[in-house]
Amino acid sequence: MIVSRTPPPPMEVQFIEVTDPDELARIGAQQERFKKNTNYWNAHAANLFDQHRGRYVCVAGEQFFIADTAIAAQTLALAAHPEDDGRFLVHVPREKLVRI
Repeated sequence: MIVSRTPPPPMEVQFIEVTDPDELARIGAQQERFKKNTNYWNAHAANLFDQHRGRYVCVAGEQFFIADTAIAAQTLALAAHPEDDGRFLVHVPREKLVRI
């Protein structure tokens, strides 16, 4: 086994304050779309887990897009809802796991 003894380079973090009203409106609209998709996921996801183990679910336009790969699920969602930049992707575990 090869082990590096060199410490990683320091990470630089920058915070940028956004003040442009148009950009703030765009960000707010994207967050609202994400919130709608998240609420849809929370309300309906329990029904998916047993049927779609090991698959990927992309949520866009308050709809599920299910496929065997992450790229395929995102492609389906983007084709159906190209305007929804609040979509997100979840992998459904193959096996049911105990969560604490």
